[in-house]
Amino acid sequence: MFKRMNLGNAMAGLVGWDIGGVNVKASWLVREQERIRQTRVVSRPFEIWRDKELLPEVLRAAVGDIAADMPIRAMAVTMSAELSDVFATKREGVLYVLGCVHNCFTDYEIYALNLSGELVPLKEALSSPLEFAAANWVASAQWLAGRHPNCLLVDVGSTTTDILPVLDGRIMASGNTDTDRLISGELVYTGALRTNLAAIVQSVPVNDRICRVASEYFAVSGDVHLILGNLKPEDYTCTTPDDRPPSIDTARSRLARLVCADGESLPVSEIDALARFIHARQVLQIRSGMEQVLSRLPGLFGYPVIVFGTGAFLGKEAAVGLDLDVRELERDLGEEKSAALPCLAVAHLLADRLKQEF
Repeated sequence: MFKRMNLGNAMAGLVGWDIGGVNVKASWLVREQERIRQTRVVSRPFEIWRDKELLPEVLRAAVGDIAADMPIRAMAVTMSAELSDVFATKREGVLYVLGCVHNCFTDYEIYALNLSGELVPLKEALSSPLEFAAANWVASAQWLAGRHPNCLLVDVGSTTTDILPVLDGRIMASGNTDTDRLISGELVYTGALRTNLAAIVQSVPVNDRICRVASEYFAVSGDVHLILGNLKPEDYTCTTPDDRPPSIDTARSRLARLVCADGESLPVSEIDALARFIHARQVLQIRSGMEQVLSRLPGLFGYPVIVFGTGAFLGKEAAVGLDLDVRELERDLGEEKSAALPCLAVAHLLADRLKQEF
């Protein structure tokens, strides 16, 4: 199905990967006469912990979506799936992901992006796997830093929020690992779809009283944003906690269980008020991370906040609450590409690396 490209061919097809724990995203770039002429992206929901052995099938299907019967010059990989508890260690996770990519696409040149922003041939990457763990944020930051040399990048995904400072074209991250970034505020474990609501609030108002919440997997942030209209049912790409289809009615039922109620015992008006309260608290979580990053780099005040990702609306609200200028990447790239930026970015970085080889 997939054709290896002859280096003399004027059209260069490059594939970028962002392999996460709940989504596999791929991009396709076609370059002609030193310019990007065409791009495509695809996102396939895939919860790797449910059956990691299906990853090769998902990879092949994703390439079929974006580049079926098209020649491929090379691929670049970034990931965050290695943190999934289906793997005993992150080292095991990185090696598994890279091994699947290699075994699926043996005819192509494949590179992996490390935490220093370097694209390394895959075979070399296998000797130092931890340098490639959770490097997808580096792809976005490095590519956008070339376009916006002074900014604060806020990527709100389905699960996490990356807050990435850029000054004079340099990524000013205080740490590379997820743990260091959690400490610095540059990684906030809250997202638009999969966040357990008990990780956002410990108590909520119910009938004008304060009610503690049940720390169970009853509802997620996707339910809140579906109820409020921030997301559409088709945007709810993860599995619902009760395995029922994503709809406003089922989301309200799930949310009521946060306070050990249900759709019969708690009126719709109270459930919707819960959603608004939790939404506001989630915005504050992101805003707190932004304040922590900006406190370290006050020189960023006055520069724009560039928001993107599935939950860009949350990043926008957090920035507006700090009286910062906001730019929505979706307006430049479109909704689909903005929501899948790391795979698109790593493909662009690969195009820059290979530019001298043609």
